Amino acid sequence: MKGHRKGITAALSSAFLLGVVPIFGKFAINAGFSPLAVIALRTSIAAALMLALICLRMRPFLYIYPVGLIGCILAGFINGLGSILYYSALSRLEASLAHMLYSSYPIFVALWLLIDRQPITRMTLVRLLLTVPAVVLLIGAGARAVDLTGALMMIGSAVLYALHLLINQRILYEAPAQTVTLYTLLAMATTVILAFVIGGAKLPLAGAPRAPWWPVVMMGIITFSSRLTLFLGVKHLGGLQTALLGLAELFVTVFLAQLYLGERLSASQWVGAGLLMVSMLLVGFDRLSSQQKRSSSGWLAWLNRPKIPSTDLPWR
Repeated sequence: MKGHRKGITAALSSAFLLGVVPIFGKFAINAGFSPLAVIALRTSIAAALMLALICLRMRPFLYIYPVGLIGCILAGFINGLGSILYYSALSRLEASLAHMLYSSYPIFVALWLLIDRQPITRMTLVRLLLTVPAVVLLIGAGARAVDLTGALMMIGSAVLYALHLLINQRILYEAPAQTVTLYTLLAMATTVILAFVIGGAKLPLAGAPRAPWWPVVMMGIITFSSRLTLFLGVKHLGGLQTALLGLAELFVTVFLAQLYLGERLSASQWVGAGLLMVSMLLVGFDRLSSQQKRSSSGWLAWLNRPKIPSTDLPWR
C-alpha cells in the first residue's frame, strides 16, 4: 500500500497545483494575452524546465522504448489540442464555471476505459455516480447564461485530457514518470507552438503593451511541477483514480476565483461541491491502483511494451 499512498499524495499535489493555473491564466487573458499565447508560453516554459532537469540531473531518464515514445508524442498532441480548447474556453467563461465543466473528465476517463476493455470497480462506479449530479449542480444552478461555444470547447478539452491520461497510463507500466513527463510535455509544447504560429497576426503575443508576464511565467513553473506529480499519481493509482482525486483542483480554482476574481457560487452549487468531496474521500476504499494488471487487449494494447527482459532503471 506504500505505492498507493504515494500515488494519492502525488495526485492531490498535482490537483492543488493545477487548480492554481486557471486563475493565473484568467489574469493573463484579462491583461491582454491571447489564449494561444498563454498556452504556448506556459507549455514551452514547463517543457524547457523539464528538459533542463533531465539533461542536467537525470540523464538516464532520457531513454524510452520506441512504442512508448510514440505514445508520449500522441498523448502530448492530444493534450495540446485539449489545452488550446481549454484556454479558448477560459477566455469566454468565468474561471470557476470553466473548471466546473472541465471537472467532468473522470466520466470520460471511465468511458475510455470501457472502450479500451478495461474493468472498473464498484466503488469507482459509485464515485462516478456521485460525480455526475455534482457536476450538474455546479453547472446548472447558476443564474447567468453560459456561453455555449465556450462550454462545448471546455467539455471537448475534458474528453481529450481523459484520453491522454489513459494513453500515458499504458506507457507508465514500463517507463518512469520523469521520462513520460518529458516527452509528453515536449510533444505538447510542439503542438501548441505550431498552433500559435499558424494563428499568426490574428493572435499577437500580447494584446496590451503593458501586459504582465508574471502570471504566464508562474503557469509554466506550476505546470512543470504538476506534470511530474500527475504522472506519478497515474503510475501508482491508474488514470481513473488520479482523475477522480484530481477533482480537488476544482475546489482550489473555485476558492481562488472567489477570492481574487470576485466570482460566487450559489447554495446548490455548494451542494455539488460537497458531493465531489465525498467522491474524493471514498478513494481510500477504492483499490483500483498500480496493482491493476496491464491489459493485453483493447484498442490501446499496441502501446504495451513487448515482454522482453527489461533494462530500464527501477522506479524509485
